[in-house]
Amino acid sequence: MSSILNYYTMKKLLLLGAFALLGGIAQAQEGFKLGGHIGVPVADASDAASFTLGIDGAYMWNITKGLDLGVATGYSHFFGEDNFDDFGFIPVAASGKYKFSGAPIFVGLDLGYAISTHSDIDGGFYAQPKFGYQMSNGELYLGYQSITNKRNYGYGWGSVSWTVGAVNIGYNFYLK
Repeated sequence: MSSILNYYTMKKLLLLGAFALLGGIAQAQEGFKLGGHIGVPVADASDAASFTLGIDGAYMWNITKGLDLGVATGYSHFFGEDNFDDFGFIPVAASGKYKFSGAPIFVGLDLGYAISTHSDIDGGFYAQPKFGYQMSNGELYLGYQSITNKRNYGYGWGSVSWTVGAVNIGYNFYLK
């Protein structure tokens, strides 16, 4: 029982930390972007969820012409289907974005760890490559969100790998 309480306490602290980070970044508003996404679950998630909806937040620093690096977080909620519960993830990631000169397009990549908000689902390695269209006040993107994990259950069962994935379309507003 105490391990379950510790598990939920840890999740609450991680959630609080992620939202505190977003709150602190929102105060600065320099290089901050905030938006949302909607998507179709793929990989192992396609068996358990019908669609996904989420929020995105990032703070980016311009490193050199066309290249931005920063930190990203948010929340992705997967809506369960066929007797599966809803589940969600909070990514904590490093973010990179390259804008092509002379064209309003970009490529990006977020890499980090996704914290699961469901007690029966583990978090895992988080990656989200993106391709998008740059506008003056925001960006429209198409991305592939992937959360992978490998767990050894012992008892001769071996390791079990799973991938929660989603193809998302999203929009982020620049807050400067």
